[in-house]
Amino acid sequence: MQTSHCQTTEISSFPMSSLRAVRQLARTSARLRVSSQPVLRVGLSSARPAVTRSFTASARSFKSASATTVQLAEKLRDEISYEDQAAKDTKEEVPEFLANFVEAGTWEIKDTPGNDEVFLTRKFGDESIRVMFSIADLQGLEDEDEGTDNEDNELPPTELRVTLSISKSTHDGALNADLYCAHDTFQVANWGFFTSARIGQELSIESDFARRTLYTGPLFETLDTELQGHFEEFLRERGIDETLAAFIPEYAQWKEQREYVQWLKNVESFVAA
Repeated sequence: MQTSHCQTTEISSFPMSSLRAVRQLARTSARLRVSSQPVLRVGLSSARPAVTRSFTASARSFKSASATTVQLAEKLRDEISYEDQAAKDTKEEVPEFLANFVEAGTWEIKDTPGNDEVFLTRKFGDESIRVMFSIADLQGLEDEDEGTDNEDNELPPTELRVTLSISKSTHDGALNADLYCAHDTFQVANWGFFTSARIGQELSIESDFARRTLYTGPLFETLDTELQGHFEEFLRERGIDETLAAFIPEYAQWKEQREYVQWLKNVESFVAA
């Protein structure tokens, strides 16, 4: 997989997938919403204003297109126009959370546009550490009480699955962990050990099958509580802490918005061709 550093163009300071959800709330009474960090709040007053179209159906040749196709293309352009304007209105090329994270210099971000997986890598002594998460895991969470409006307009926190893998130059194996990231903390599901770092870390069908057929360890919660505590300190020492747990959902929301806008443009180009 080829990777590249994160891009820094037309970035919104809000998790724009949350804005889309709020706009949908304003149009319908749906209660399913895309989540965001608690500190990033969007009021109902942020519901989408009417957009004045700067185009007509004649902007492209639709001689052979059906009315349904023309309407779909126009709606896609409507959405693109709104999203592009929302990005411009922020007047911020790099969101503060991302600038601060990059400036710290602890982790390297490997993010390929068009892919839903993001990798964070770093060195810790003779260890190579890789953290992986996917924007496909962003979940819309329903209100527990659908009949009660949230006065603060807070969206529920995002829970993301995170995969950690640690390898060493002095050992052939790999130590992996399945984590859940929410509320600015990590919850450990399990630790796994692989005698082969290749099997433990390689992103291939063969290695994935091999991982599924091996015993890698017990559920974390079944371990002795003191041992659990030592594992948690082991994570913290390597930077798997509250700072990283706050960054990952925020970055996932930011990337999802960029991918969404590009998806709109790709589909509009296809439909209108």
